[in-house]
Amino acid sequence: MLLDRLYREHVRELETRAARVISAHGFDAVVVHSGSPSKRSRYDDQYWPLRACPHFLYWVPLPQPDCALIVRPGNRSKVLRPIVTNFWEKPPPLETEAFADEVDVVAVRDATEAERKRHVGGGRVAFIGEDRAIAGAWGIADEDACPPDLLRAFDALRATKTPYEVACVAEANRRAKAGHEALRSAFAAGDASELDLHLLYLKATAQDDSDTPYKNIVALGANAATLHHVAYGRLPHGRAAESLLVDAGATCRGYGSDITRTWTKGSGAAATTFAQLVTEIDRMQRRLCAAMRTGGAFEQLHDESHRQVADVLCTVGIVRGTAEEALARGTTRAFYPHGLGHSLGLQTHDVGCGLRPPRGDNPFLRNTSEAAAGQIVTIEPGVYFIETLLAELRAAAHGSTVDWRLVEALAPLGGVRVEDDIHVLDDGIRNLTREHLPLGGGTA
Repeated sequence: MLLDRLYREHVRELETRAARVISAHGFDAVVVHSGSPSKRSRYDDQYWPLRACPHFLYWVPLPQPDCALIVRPGNRSKVLRPIVTNFWEKPPPLETEAFADEVDVVAVRDATEAERKRHVGGGRVAFIGEDRAIAGAWGIADEDACPPDLLRAFDALRATKTPYEVACVAEANRRAKAGHEALRSAFAAGDASELDLHLLYLKATAQDDSDTPYKNIVALGANAATLHHVAYGRLPHGRAAESLLVDAGATCRGYGSDITRTWTKGSGAAATTFAQLVTEIDRMQRRLCAAMRTGGAFEQLHDESHRQVADVLCTVGIVRGTAEEALARGTTRAFYPHGLGHSLGLQTHDVGCGLRPPRGDNPFLRNTSEAAAGQIVTIEPGVYFIETLLAELRAAAHGSTVDWRLVEALAPLGGVRVEDDIHVLDDGIRNLTREHLPLGGGTA
């Protein structure tokens, strides 16, 4: 199987990378803990499904609690896997067990500190995990539990993906296709509620809610103006809802896709203008994807996205005057308040690309790196009708340049976002999303 072959090469590459990092920071070995289940509430005994530590999943696609990865340069990596005796629940089925051929897997039952230390070996050992207190059970000094400099170095490794990681994100995009197509069809054909659509997405992608890389954003009509709308409406909208924004992905061996599509229906003046807005944002998003170049600063591309949003706002008639004037006045900030994109991988907002804070006028930009071959990033511009931001714009001196009558007509449709997952290459990009979902939105 291709993924298993790539995984073998991935582990060998990680061993080489990690050896340099571990030695450079003065350690002899690292213990990476997979994580422990968290209680849903302090008042009962129910637990959330485990979200395994990404530093653990980076090596081993084994999303089970209380496992430990031991990495010692020059030695074969080892995983201590607890023997499960809980008869109330059992671990979820694994997507693959190929890791058993690439690392030593040791089944343990109630290991003592001495047994753990024997598996780790001597010297200075670092601990990486969500709960620093667990380090003590391994005899690891508190100052060596989650050392910030070592964590930053491991985060930097994850900024550029191996071929295995790229293949996992590509497969996660393929799996998400069925969900997006099912919701587009259901929206076009009927009056399903947001909850109905969310559940349909899970069914179409064969995922439980906890399997998805993030909580699905399913927003009908004005709800699309809430950027992370997950409080699904339970009642059918009838055929009154003329827009649907779906921001949802799928996973493959811990790696996620992050895809947004916006659909519209209806034949009235507002629906027709909104459809034009969707088309313009889709075209703009494609241009921005094509503009990705190695060495280019992502914040500069974000600035370019504001220039193009200004042009879209003027083209559609939402803002009067020139795009240059709208940009200079900051008008685009009221319609497009978030960042252009972020790194993607084991975390939806992955590590390694937020190398410095963004400029003050880009407070929500999560990627401030220079584009490098091997990165996977999202490109997700949008235009929204957010009441609080528009109220501030209306009160500003340049608010008079906005066609408020048109804004009021479009506000019930919420907003538009188009998002693809992009693999940066030496000589361009590979759009992992459009290989399966060529349309970024439009008429359902």
